[in-house]
Amino acid sequence: MRTLNQLLISAVFFAFACEGLSAQAPPAPAAVQQLSLPEAEKIAVQNHPQIQASLELASAAKAQVTQQRSAYYPTAVGSATGVDAENNSRIAAGALNNPIIYERYANGVEVSQLVTDFGRTHELVKSSNLHAQSAQEDVVTSRADVLLRVDRAYFGALKAQAVLTVAQETVKDRQLVSDQVTALEKNKIKSGLDVSFANVDLAQAQLLLIQAQNDVDASYAELSAALGYGDQHTFQLMDEPLPPAPPSNFSDLLQQAIKNRPELISLRLDADSAHTYATAERDLWFPTISAAGAAGLTPYGADQLAPRYAAAGFNVNIPIFNGHLFGALRSEANSRARAEDQYLRDEQNQISRDVRTAWLNANSAFQRLSVTDQLLSQANQALDLAQSRYKLGLSSIIELSQAQLNQTQAQIAQASARYDYQTQISVLNFQLGALH
Repeated sequence: MRTLNQLLISAVFFAFACEGLSAQAPPAPAAVQQLSLPEAEKIAVQNHPQIQASLELASAAKAQVTQQRSAYYPTAVGSATGVDAENNSRIAAGALNNPIIYERYANGVEVSQLVTDFGRTHELVKSSNLHAQSAQEDVVTSRADVLLRVDRAYFGALKAQAVLTVAQETVKDRQLVSDQVTALEKNKIKSGLDVSFANVDLAQAQLLLIQAQNDVDASYAELSAALGYGDQHTFQLMDEPLPPAPPSNFSDLLQQAIKNRPELISLRLDADSAHTYATAERDLWFPTISAAGAAGLTPYGADQLAPRYAAAGFNVNIPIFNGHLFGALRSEANSRARAEDQYLRDEQNQISRDVRTAWLNANSAFQRLSVTDQLLSQANQALDLAQSRYKLGLSSIIELSQAQLNQTQAQIAQASARYDYQTQISVLNFQLGALH
């Protein structure tokens, strides 16, 4: 019975101890968010301030169209006027006429309507419309810029992770070799020089690991910024399938870029807008015809004033001379329009160069895929032979160290080639106007 009581007490104390340990245990780390490339692009489009700013500018340009179109509609103004004046008061200075001021209170409405300005308002509305369409293409350009940054950062992070994996495996392999060579040296089978070389190789692998870990952290910072975040986020990135080989016909790619690049579309619209605005500035020399009307009540006033009033009329303004202002405005607008044409030509030349460069880089990156596979296969075979020769005492530690270095470099080259090619394909799609 006593033994049974002791067992029960021990069980109770054990239960309380387990509960205390579980209460003191640190919380489990939060799960890392999985992220695919389409998901990353979607987050950036919704979140990046560069895209939001371009949307606001497009909205502002659209409002300018309404501003110019408002000239087509009448303007109505309501007025209420009260005046207290001395007897026989007249405005004697400041004008050629000499109007008398009556004591009164009146309220009324004035309406004016532009009848025609012989096409100037039409040209201004057309110019604003073209500018608004250009601003909308700028939104597409901003989205393409952001998506290219996301793709580069995404594949850069995958590349950094792959290099980190290579570095971790390299440290493990070099540590194993160092331990084996150290054991052989203690048994007088290998020399201290072999141990020194093995430890040097291990230290180099550790340096590679430190740099690789730093590159991973930096790549996450770059990806977070590309997604529009103000702080760093860590993700579990999903691999993307390798795209097919780049197209072989460069002329078709160039024509596609000339047709689809949003920057070129925007500049074409800006050039058309500038030429249309120059036409509107030319039309300043044309007369304007407008109609006006006013009506109201005068419930209180001098005896000379009627209890109500109404009038209608028209006005024709004909420009005669204004110190060459209109001529200078037209000259400025024409010069700006010609400048827009040159900007368009320069951008087209740069895009032609960029498309060719991106196409060449994509083809080069595609060729590296098979070459790096062969390089890694040969490096693995060379390392196997070097290890066998070293164990048999047929070669020195230098040969084994060189074979290990060659394998590490080949592994990094193969890991880099995959993601470099995917990055170059994204760059090519951007240059073709297909990344949006």
